[in-house]
Amino acid sequence: MESLTKTKQKIQLVDGTFTASETADVVLALINEKINFHKLQRISWCEGSADADTKYPDERIAELEKEKEITKEFVAQIRHLGKKLRINGVLEISVEE
Repeated sequence: MESLTKTKQKIQLVDGTFTASETADVVLALINEKINFHKLQRISWCEGSADADTKYPDERIAELEKEKEITKEFVAQIRHLGKKLRINGVLEISVEE
């Protein structure tokens, strides 16, 4: 019998309408989690070699820190308007060929 392997998965991480404060909490928590991931990755790479190339995690951390600031500014504008925000966050995972 031939076995079929699932090669794609979608996970609905966030789906709903939130106040500006709730939105900041959710989005900034996700960004902070990714920053922590890259910091741990960088530490892991450096454990075996002080000369490890950490350019990728360093750049991703900087990009994510910039995204945090952009998010904070955006949410502050929306908070000022008294509006709510809709978040639809789907994580898509697929097998790389």
